Amino acid sequence: MTPLEIVAVVVSFAGIWLTAKRNMLCWPINFVACALYFKLFLDVRLYADMVLQALFAIAIVYGWLAWARGKDDKGDVVVEPLRPSRALASLGAGAVGAFVIGWFMSRYTDAALPWADATLSSFSLVAQYWVARRHSANWLLWIAVDVLYIEMFAYKGLMLTAGLYAAMVVLAVIGYRRWQARSTG
Repeated sequence: MTPLEIVAVVVSFAGIWLTAKRNMLCWPINFVACALYFKLFLDVRLYADMVLQALFAIAIVYGWLAWARGKDDKGDVVVEPLRPSRALASLGAGAVGAFVIGWFMSRYTDAALPWADATLSSFSLVAQYWVARRHSANWLLWIAVDVLYIEMFAYKGLMLTAGLYAAMVVLAVIGYRRWQARSTG
């Protein structure tokens, strides 16, 4: 446990909590969390997760803009249904991404856990895309991904981060319930 990990955990928790509440402040807070975790993952050689943080930063800008345009008359962020065809296409893209990233990481880097890291990173991008598109199903995918992340981070000795991901599972359940209550479809 390092000071960097402690700060990253606190900022990440705040960002996820604000996302569950559909609060626009989630975006800048999550952006800072990405920067902190980028450095942390670089330090522990989880390169796919490091790159994931950079991609999350781009997705955060996209999500921030999408949420700003996706508000109702009261200013609340509108939750949109996820069509089954879009869900399958997204999950298929996640599987292809996992294979491509895993193959690259296992062949060309000294990544500590190339296949697990790649798979979780790829499906995290799918979940982040669903967040930006305001689909409540994002929380279900986050639950699955975060449960597996707990094991990976514990294995790498990032116990505080593993604890954060355990808390994120709880926040994802809360987020899913809140977003389902606001779903338009």
